Amino acid sequence: MKTVSENRAFGGVQGVYSHASAATGTEMTFGLFLPEGAEDGPVPLVWFLSGLTCTHENAMVKSNAQRWAAEAGVGVVFPDTSPRGDGVANDAAFDLGQGAGFYVNATQKPWAPHFRMWDYVTDELPRLLFSAFPLAEEAQAITGHSMGGHGALTIAMSFPGRFKSVSAFAPICHPTAGDWGRKQFAAYLGRDEATWAGHDATLLMRKRGFDGPILVDQGTSDQFIDLLKPEALAEAMAARRQGGAVRLQKGYDHSYFFVSTFMEEHIGFHAKALYG
Repeated sequence: MKTVSENRAFGGVQGVYSHASAATGTEMTFGLFLPEGAEDGPVPLVWFLSGLTCTHENAMVKSNAQRWAAEAGVGVVFPDTSPRGDGVANDAAFDLGQGAGFYVNATQKPWAPHFRMWDYVTDELPRLLFSAFPLAEEAQAITGHSMGGHGALTIAMSFPGRFKSVSAFAPICHPTAGDWGRKQFAAYLGRDEATWAGHDATLLMRKRGFDGPILVDQGTSDQFIDLLKPEALAEAMAARRQGGAVRLQKGYDHSYFFVSTFMEEHIGFHAKALYG
């Protein structure tokens, strides 16, 4: 692992690190904020998964997560959203290929050799983090924005007991029923829609739910709301009587202005679960 940069922030350290990934077969980069308390021992960890076109840097720079994480005494990791490099398949569209990994393991050409973001986020990167940094593996929470909100919800429901809480900002809630999902799943996973179900938060909610609290924020002026389908997840949560909330925030759009506005509440929500 290489240290790309480390900067003092809110009493802690915001680092950027790179490493050779066996999961993706590429060099991967991630950001990690450690609060001051990490100098004395392991701290809880919040995962932040980013959305379409983002790298590790977008949320790290724009979300203001470090301020609230420092107050709460939790670390925050910002993984990249896909493999990258000259030998990695790509597409001219912004919602497929590099920057658009959708947190799945691709099985189809030309994506299969490198697009294994499910394994990277759920297995390889956790093993690296908990071996190299003062982080408490038994105290994890997960959140994300847009495509990353989709990833956070599906990963949380697929690993019972791993995460104390899950939240999302404007997540893609029902990808098998919309253009942000059907296009990418067909490309990455093939035409057999049975293979898609494990990556749809609404379907997973109907099938198994989540063994902890859930918080979802969605702006009512989000320009992509018809693609995100928050109502489908809300209906599935109500039908299952799942504890949690889907909140519609009047006038907010899909941007990081929206994310940063509610970041304090999300970090506090996770801190309560992590330290509860």
